[in-house]
Amino acid sequence: MVDGCLVWTAFFAPLIACLLITFFLLKNKNLSSLVAIAGILTSFVCSCLIFSQIFQASPPAQLQQSLPWIHFDNFAINFGFLMNPLAIMMLLIVTGVGSAIFIYSRGYMDEDPSSPRFFAYLSLFAFSMIGIVLSDNLIQLFIFWELVGLSSYLLIGFWYFKPSAADAGVKAFLVNRLSDFGFLTGIILLWSVSDIGAGRSFQFTDLVPVISHIDPSLLTGIALLLFCGVMGKSAQVPLHVWLIDAMEGPTPVSALIHAATMVAAGIYLLARLFFIFEPSTTAMIIIAYVGAITSLMAAILAVAENDIKRILAYSTLSQLGLMVMALGLGGPMQGMYHLTTHAFFKALLFLGAGSVIYGMHHEQDIWKMQGLWKKMPITGWTFFIGTLALSGIWPLSGFWSKDAILALAFEHNPVLYVIAAIASGLTAFYMGRLFFVVFWGDTSPGRRKGDHHHEVHESPWVMTLPLIFLAILSAIGGFIGIPQYIFPDQAPEQLNMKVAIISSIVAVVGLSFAFILYGKRSATDPLIKMLGGFYNVLKSKFYFDDVYAWYVDHVQQNIALAMEKVEKSLLDSLILGELVHLSRIAGRGLRYLQNGLVQRYAMVFIFGAIILFVVLSQNL
Repeated sequence: MVDGCLVWTAFFAPLIACLLITFFLLKNKNLSSLVAIAGILTSFVCSCLIFSQIFQASPPAQLQQSLPWIHFDNFAINFGFLMNPLAIMMLLIVTGVGSAIFIYSRGYMDEDPSSPRFFAYLSLFAFSMIGIVLSDNLIQLFIFWELVGLSSYLLIGFWYFKPSAADAGVKAFLVNRLSDFGFLTGIILLWSVSDIGAGRSFQFTDLVPVISHIDPSLLTGIALLLFCGVMGKSAQVPLHVWLIDAMEGPTPVSALIHAATMVAAGIYLLARLFFIFEPSTTAMIIIAYVGAITSLMAAILAVAENDIKRILAYSTLSQLGLMVMALGLGGPMQGMYHLTTHAFFKALLFLGAGSVIYGMHHEQDIWKMQGLWKKMPITGWTFFIGTLALSGIWPLSGFWSKDAILALAFEHNPVLYVIAAIASGLTAFYMGRLFFVVFWGDTSPGRRKGDHHHEVHESPWVMTLPLIFLAILSAIGGFIGIPQYIFPDQAPEQLNMKVAIISSIVAVVGLSFAFILYGKRSATDPLIKMLGGFYNVLKSKFYFDDVYAWYVDHVQQNIALAMEKVEKSLLDSLILGELVHLSRIAGRGLRYLQNGLVQRYAMVFIFGAIILFVVLSQNL
């Protein structure tokens, strides 16, 4: 049986840490980081205990507890949690990988005077994500969904004195507000049509039997509106533009957003509400193709990127696209499986990139790095494992989860399979490019450009230990039965040998091509010459930002100016002007009643009493 006290403790431990830091520890760098780490570790330990309790039972246990929150007439919103195998696996990802990132952050942010504020934001972020995982109703989920957006804005723009960081935070906030408008509209529309039997409800368990009674066309619209929220949080085309700029935040933020929390929230939402999406064939097809297009587009853009963190950001976009595609193809198990293993190796790669940046004294251009494997052996080896896992090399975790998605696409949609296979091959190529440029070679610049006094060095143990932990998970993640824990009622997937062999060949070809081009260091990127003018298109990110900027400047701004003129000419001059004029007339009339003469007040009182008496006597 699941202990509810453990769930509530896991729920609120990061929030308590956030409040303690905010009110008492903003001037104490050492203690603030320890309190934040204690908060997330408490949640992780509780999650492990809950996991053991759930899977001790057969079938696995689940627990739902709700507290009354808002109740009037037939409208009710509760605050509670729904703990089941899907929720506990996601909770372990958030708190487990999050714990490694929190510990790593203690070393990475050691020299930043604002680190207490950073750990307060980090704890708020963890609490918000845990809230999404545990929510048992749509309104509670949406509140925590917005809290994740707020805390991500604070973390991305943490170094707000940098214009690029401040702009990136605002961009992430605005794009997600746009998508969340569709999400909230879908929630309200679903609630409005859920009045069947016991009445309208936001509870997941109450909505399950309702879905079959909703008109199919209306259900498709609801599903696509809910998917708008996924497109924003999980950065699907065309709302993907904020995720790359989110790299302006500190590297631990990048790892947290890209691996274990924010972008994973959209995938988790699709799996949690899969009973809403699955009956709509149209919605599922659209979801699958949006995911496939996102995956391929991001993989293409990654090959021309030179910033170490942005390359990994594009890889996140690409992998998220694969997960969304899997769910669109009717495979929540495959999508969540890849989300789990992706959390391991993507957190490893981002923290490894942070270790490189730390060792290179905050240099992020891969062309100013070389031969770092000898200078930073722990970072090099762990990054190598993460690279192979992301590329889908057997027997690492990425091989198993990515092949499960490819096999699903192979069975259901050959077009999507080809797109996913090409994206996978490009993934192996650009990750090989990143690894060989940064870590390969006999010599190293050894110093940051323009600074000849700082030697490249390995990161401290507080940063390398999380790398080792995540590297182990990345290596063994395919052998610990993750799919059966997430969906214990489904039969284990058998490895499709044909798909596995093809994907392995594609991955090896991608890595080999990268070694041919970048194994021997050249002064410039060979792709510039090979791709010609298309290279500039890639550097411009397919002009998405330019198109959006043009729309804001020329369309939205002109609409706003036109509305301003309407407001001033119609509202201010006519409507408001007449209201002011009427108010003045009324004021002058009422002024005669308020003249300070007690006799007149008495007369008005007596006159009013007589009228009241006459009216009442007639009624009697």
